[in-house]
Amino acid sequence: MKIDETAEEYLGRIPMWTRKKNSLEDIRKFLCEMGEPDEGMKIFHVAGTNGKGSVCAFLQSVLRQAGYKVGTFTSPHLVEIRERFCINGEMAAEKFFEESYRAVRIVSQNMMEKGYCHPSYFEFLFYMAMDMFRKLEVDIVILETGLGGRLDTTNVIRHPLVSVITSISLDHTEYLGDTIEKIAWEKAGIIKKGIPVVFDGNDNRASQVIRTRAEELGSPFQEADMQGYEITGCKDKGYEVRFFRAGGDFIEVTVPTVAEYQVMNAFLSFKALEAAGLEKADGLPITQLQIKEGIARMYWPGRMEEVLPGVFLDGAHNPGGIQAFAKAAAGLCQGRKKRADLLFSSVSDKDHGKMIREIAEALPLDQAAVAHINSERGLETGVLLKEFQDACGCGVEGFQTVEEAVLYMLHKKDEGHLLFCVGSLYLMGEIKAVLRRNGYD
Repeated sequence: MKIDETAEEYLGRIPMWTRKKNSLEDIRKFLCEMGEPDEGMKIFHVAGTNGKGSVCAFLQSVLRQAGYKVGTFTSPHLVEIRERFCINGEMAAEKFFEESYRAVRIVSQNMMEKGYCHPSYFEFLFYMAMDMFRKLEVDIVILETGLGGRLDTTNVIRHPLVSVITSISLDHTEYLGDTIEKIAWEKAGIIKKGIPVVFDGNDNRASQVIRTRAEELGSPFQEADMQGYEITGCKDKGYEVRFFRAGGDFIEVTVPTVAEYQVMNAFLSFKALEAAGLEKADGLPITQLQIKEGIARMYWPGRMEEVLPGVFLDGAHNPGGIQAFAKAAAGLCQGRKKRADLLFSSVSDKDHGKMIREIAEALPLDQAAVAHINSERGLETGVLLKEFQDACGCGVEGFQTVEEAVLYMLHKKDEGHLLFCVGSLYLMGEIKAVLRRNGYD
């Protein structure tokens, strides 16, 4: 191994020699080798198919407003790997990132000498997060699962403040199951005995599974659904909403988004904070004003984000996400009285044909472009081009790189159209890098 290689160089090489994930028992032993940094942490543990990152971002924003020092671990990153580790909403400084990488690398070498497998990419990052958050003495950790829940690396934590499960839809079916019920069962695997659970209750199939599991474990649960809030107004870049409390009163908030689906994610985070009991906490109780300000100031890139006037990025990449995107985008076109242009790409293991058909049916499309993502999983341009040509009657252009596609669509855009870029979080990351390189940020 190279002694002087950087953290990113080393992490980028992990797939070359990691052949399998460690078991949860083995991951716990790695943490024991590190001194079990998670045991003293107050953790919000967040699983689900869609909305995990947004719920984490709302939680982070409110907790920061309340004066807590917050460590947040999410995935994937869009441009820089350090985005996965946030301290009070800012990605980890290079110094802390490198220090935690070095610490985990030493632990990994010690464990391999004892016969354990080298950590997978995600496992290594999880250990880095635990090391970093301990050293920086954060007050609260927001921990997003990777894939699934029951067998996810993060599920080795034992005593979260609250387990949060966002909306469930069909994604990663080869690993999690081919029905909503099977996927919900995997996500419900993060529920711990006696620990409060808050979950998206809008799909009864998923809700029944999660509810049953919570009852089996004696875990108090709250179902958060669209009956729990009322949208009272809609401005250009935000929704005015009433969140109802268990006692019947309500709090009025502004959710800073053009996408209605984010209102549900904000409400889920609000119910998670209620379940954690932080409003009654000693030392740093959360006030109503801090909740309002935290929600209003939330920022989460790549989720119906307007990066330039009339240009939106949304990392929807599965049926549930695309359905929510299509509804939001169609509403924007109607509200602003404009037509739609589209830039789309996908990885090969997604149901890209179904996503393309749904977008084509929902949006008033005049022009589309497709491009190959710079990834081994990226779908070939020719496949995307044919699927779009079959699905819609508008003109479609194919590009071999995202940069070519982005610059072309920006050049062609006019005042009568909104440009939506959608289909993969990898695509969002590449677009952001292109905008930065070309002076658009």
